[in-house]
Amino acid sequence: MQDFVKWSNDTIVKEGLNATIQDFRVEWIALLSSRLKYLLEGRVFIVITDEERSWFESYILKRINRSAARPLLPFVSLKALYQHIDEINSSEQISLLEDMLSLTFPNGYVFFYIGKNIDKRANIAKNSEDSYMWLFDEQMHNSISLNSNDENLDIKLMQLFKLFDKSIDAVLLNQASLI
Repeated sequence: MQDFVKWSNDTIVKEGLNATIQDFRVEWIALLSSRLKYLLEGRVFIVITDEERSWFESYILKRINRSAARPLLPFVSLKALYQHIDEINSSEQISLLEDMLSLTFPNGYVFFYIGKNIDKRANIAKNSEDSYMWLFDEQMHNSISLNSNDENLDIKLMQLFKLFDKSIDAVLLNQASLI
């Protein structure tokens, strides 16, 4: 079994993702490694996207558990859990949502946000230190920064998800070690 950093670097080269991830390769590996530990602890990943990327939320949720080689993974949509997410406008409402989620998921949860940093849904994820974010046009702790004006953004998102999915396989199937 190889180290996750080495496995990630080798996979990025093998999959031809150097151009996609070159600007944030080190951050990608470190952040993903820490978030995969949360998955191994049994935390639920709650997927949130801005409105423009709602197609990508569906894509993630349809593909994340299609592998027969690994157990089903706890990825859910915040929209499915709470249909009024667009009505959350204050820190108090975010706190109430987090209270509900803490009761629902006693092992914990991680917000996985993909979208523009100015979208109000981003505030839900930005409120939690444990969030995993693919933010557009902003660099922030616990995030990967992408350019929303990139003409290949949708392709890059799918490539990043493919790398994310392969990383989960590598860790769960003992091909790479997070330690």
